[in-house]
Amino acid sequence: MRPVVVVLLAVGLASGSYWVANQVKQTQSTQSNRVTGTRAPGTAPAIAAAGDIACDPDSPKFNGGRGTATACHMQATAQLLLNEGLTAVLPLGDLQYEVGSAEAFQKSYAPSWGRLKSITRPVVGNHEYEEPGAASYYRYFGAAAGNPQRGYYSYDIGQWHLIALNSNCSEVGGCGAGSPQERWLKADLAAHPQKCTLAYWHHPRFSSGHHGNNSDTQAFWQALAAAGADVVLAGHDHHYERFAPQTPQGKLDPDRGIRQFVVGTGGKNHYELGEIQPHSQVRNADTYGVLKLTLHPTRYDWRFISEAGKSFSDSGNSPCH
Repeated sequence: MRPVVVVLLAVGLASGSYWVANQVKQTQSTQSNRVTGTRAPGTAPAIAAAGDIACDPDSPKFNGGRGTATACHMQATAQLLLNEGLTAVLPLGDLQYEVGSAEAFQKSYAPSWGRLKSITRPVVGNHEYEEPGAASYYRYFGAAAGNPQRGYYSYDIGQWHLIALNSNCSEVGGCGAGSPQERWLKADLAAHPQKCTLAYWHHPRFSSGHHGNNSDTQAFWQALAAAGADVVLAGHDHHYERFAPQTPQGKLDPDRGIRQFVVGTGGKNHYELGEIQPHSQVRNADTYGVLKLTLHPTRYDWRFISEAGKSFSDSGNSPCH
């Protein structure tokens, strides 16, 4: 007789948080807020992230999902995710171009990054909101995307606390100090004083790319910095960039600053770089790929994994605060 595998999913939409647990044995405890994955026993959990992913299936560059030499590489980046032993995949917004419709999700995102849907913990981008309320995005991901009226939530992986935020500020009552989302973020940080904390959303606070810096999320940075958070991930600008740890004001702070990665390299297309911002350490604007983070109890390792045939790489490690 084949063993029975039961999957339990509990969602707390009122608080904006949820947990997922895979129960393989009846006696295994599920009373935790941990996302469990398929990593080898004794190894630290790993996640991977990128944004700006799946082309519009009506685009001539879609090419039956195969893309062209320079665009629509969502299949190539999805392939990178499959053999990394990941606990979670973090799509960083603008997951389905151009309007995020249900039909486009099924034709483009689903057969590429949708292959990892069971471990996906997404944040919503501006293109999803080109459809009112980002309705198809929330239907496609269901409870994993959080409350559709908010789009922000949190969860734990190993010893880390992860926070998914919604940087489409006008859609959720703002992102500034005193907004519902900022108040929720402060309360969530206070309730989860983990050694290591990672937050992610779509629009980067700092960027040397086409869109540049975005101050709309300044209050997020202030709350995260005050709580000693370690890492922020974002997309929106279609390039890869790693910043040195910074204060919310953009000043170098190697001891207590937050390190930000821009990972808009999920496959759609690339943007040229603009004015290089202070403390930008590594940049690339011609390689699709994903950022893999290994979440050790008191530190993290990062590695940018390029699509097949490309040589760009970036890797390192850093302790948590």
